[in-house]
Amino acid sequence: MSQNQRVLLDPTSERELPIRARLPRLADLSGVTVGLLDISKARGDLFLNRLAELLEERGATIKRYAKPTFTKPAPTDLRQQIASECGAVIEALAD
Repeated sequence: MSQNQRVLLDPTSERELPIRARLPRLADLSGVTVGLLDISKARGDLFLNRLAELLEERGATIKRYAKPTFTKPAPTDLRQQIASECGAVIEALAD
């Protein structure tokens, strides 16, 4: 390899692109429990507060969750809790 060539490494270590089917959209939010996951970045709570208001106006029930830190994935037990309690989930990304 010459001095001008560079090797780029993929930090995800994925050998194949995971292809997942999309779930169908909810027809209506009335009666649906929507989980709002705050990933613990600055101002994410402000976004989720406003989103909660808008979703409640459309008939959704809101449950709030928070990751301990934005630097790591949500713990498995938290993901399982959200999946068992909610019909939909929204993550807040903000700064």
